[in-house]
Amino acid sequence: MNGIRQVYLNGEFLAPEAARVSAFDRGFIFGDGVYEVIPVFGGRLFRLPQHLARLDSSLREIRLVNPLAGAEWQKIFERLVAIQGGGDLSIYLEVTRGVAPRDHAFPAKVTPTVFAYAAPLKYPPKEQVEQGISAITAPDIRWLRCDIKAIALLPNALLRQQAIDAGTAEAILLRDGFMTEGAASNIFVIKNGRAVTPPKGPLILPGVTRDLVLELALAHGVPCAEVAVSETELRNADEVWLTSSTKEVLAITRLDGKPVGAGRPGPLHARMLAFYKDYKRAFCEGQVN
Repeated sequence: MNGIRQVYLNGEFLAPEAARVSAFDRGFIFGDGVYEVIPVFGGRLFRLPQHLARLDSSLREIRLVNPLAGAEWQKIFERLVAIQGGGDLSIYLEVTRGVAPRDHAFPAKVTPTVFAYAAPLKYPPKEQVEQGISAITAPDIRWLRCDIKAIALLPNALLRQQAIDAGTAEAILLRDGFMTEGAASNIFVIKNGRAVTPPKGPLILPGVTRDLVLELALAHGVPCAEVAVSETELRNADEVWLTSSTKEVLAITRLDGKPVGAGRPGPLHARMLAFYKDYKRAFCEGQVN
């Protein structure tokens, strides 16, 4: 199944087709759970402490105790990586509130469902990296707690499909005249050599790759800031970037059918992509964590 050899489910490592979850799991009934996606480069878990910290935050916000300690999560992930034979992978993990009779109120006692697997990492096609991608803008129809990495992703799926139907790769979301993020990504806007992205808060997901891009910008003297970005600023940008754990740093070169800047990946994107690749190379060689 998509190159997945085994999955982890509630303490067991199983063939994907052998994994079974109750139809009464609250994740299935209510979308009551959270998830994470962790890249693996060269067989090493990338930015694991940051991903586990975000998992802790999401679980805390939905009032669910983390069922595993950090070392236990790491042991599971490392075994999944070994089962896949190492290399570049993407780990998906999900924690739901577990199986209980259908009732909106939280059950008094329930065992969380824990699921995880590692799959081959799908990088963006070479032409997207070299030429950039197209995007549309769309109203942000999601709820008001987008900082929680919840499994209930129907609004995101609808928005992403809207982008696909328009022949583009992503939807950049707008709320009350300001940019929030992408349907499945964080967004940077570049003007006059300065990179900005909306500040963390309940309306955006605190992206791990987003944070790394800010760290790299600061380390290399690239002017950057976390500030509100208006729709006007988005449309007048010299460059626009998309960041995510699996897409890394992609240039958006067309927005709503119009070119962004010169209509090709800009010079600051080339620099940032080089910084990111250098960091990833150093990580794979064990020089950075």
